[in-house]
Amino acid sequence: MTTTAVTTLEPIDVFTSFGVRAYVTTRAFGSLSTQGDESVSDVIGRWDALRLGVLRAPRFATGRQVHGTRVVMHDGSWSGWLRVDDADGHYAPDRGTGLAVTVADCVPILIAHPSGAVAALHAGWRGTAAGILRRALTVMAEDGLSLKELRVHLGPAICGPCYEVSPEVYAQLTGKIVERPTTVDLRALLAGQASAAGVRAVTLSDDCSRCDDDRFFSHRGGDTGRQAAAIIAD
Repeated sequence: MTTTAVTTLEPIDVFTSFGVRAYVTTRAFGSLSTQGDESVSDVIGRWDALRLGVLRAPRFATGRQVHGTRVVMHDGSWSGWLRVDDADGHYAPDRGTGLAVTVADCVPILIAHPSGAVAALHAGWRGTAAGILRRALTVMAEDGLSLKELRVHLGPAICGPCYEVSPEVYAQLTGKIVERPTTVDLRALLAGQASAAGVRAVTLSDDCSRCDDDRFFSHRGGDTGRQAAAIIAD
């Protein structure tokens, strides 16, 4: 009998030469949302496994995500797990700080610089339209980083053919007027934003959270669970 290995983590290898590790958890890892039916202690246990067992992070930052554009800068003057209020982006200029966002169709954006500066962003349609990626790139540029040296990765998210939005949302995202619900590719829009800002290295995951909902949680698929995208520079 042939058995298929169950993958609980998917490494993202595009940052390896920077000394940066990044991962996306899968459905097999378990949900990282405290809003579902599971006990909070079980969910926190998974978070501990991610931050201590996988990332081995002396500092770890997450936030209460609100589909906004706030990007919090985290210095290296603290230790433990910091959960900030109302933030969809995190930037750590120094090595040793792990960052994570949770998603289930929205786009997880991971960014790294050769210096070891890293960022993690959560971008649904609201964040994409409002410019959370542009905001993060501005924060990093103002901190002295060259955008041409950054690498941006857009992780598993709902794909264009699966993501139909209202004419109003489509107009906010694209500036174009349509008469009926239309599909849109958030990752393609975000990749265009990154390139327009001067980022030269942008990669996109081929995984769709809706098509591949045997491996990932999908909000549009009816899931209350969430996977995490996490990054740390060693």
